[in-house]
Amino acid sequence: MTQQRFTPLERAAWGGLLKTHTTLNKLLEAQLQSEFGITHVEYEILLRLNYAPGGKLRIQDLAEQSILTRSGVSRAVDRLEKAGFTTKNVAEEDRRGAYAMLTPEGKARFEKILDQHVAFVRAAFLDLYSEEQLQLMADCWAIMAARHPEA
Repeated sequence: MTQQRFTPLERAAWGGLLKTHTTLNKLLEAQLQSEFGITHVEYEILLRLNYAPGGKLRIQDLAEQSILTRSGVSRAVDRLEKAGFTTKNVAEEDRRGAYAMLTPEGKARFEKILDQHVAFVRAAFLDLYSEEQLQLMADCWAIMAARHPEA
């Protein structure tokens, strides 16, 4: 039995999600690069480190939380280290892994980036929608997260 193709509503919903994702990624990448000299991936790493206990996470854990491989995260952390945002230290408990850690300067710089980035996200996305629409989106994302908690 062949699967029915998308209905016009399904195509609009799925296609709209894909187009919105692409548009937002392009806007976010351009804003972060032009204003702060970092990529969206590097921003995500800094965000996760900022909220991690002690400002540090294993490289492996950062990779599991992102779309990057472990080596991709390691290279991004290396770039952030050169820019003074992070340090990378060997995991003393097993000596096989490594930790990425925000530097005090990196944390202070990230806090400034975060404030400006939140303002940008509000203007580019959140302010386009009513509270009810935002709640509906949040509910939709929660359904997806509950269905695929391992992703």
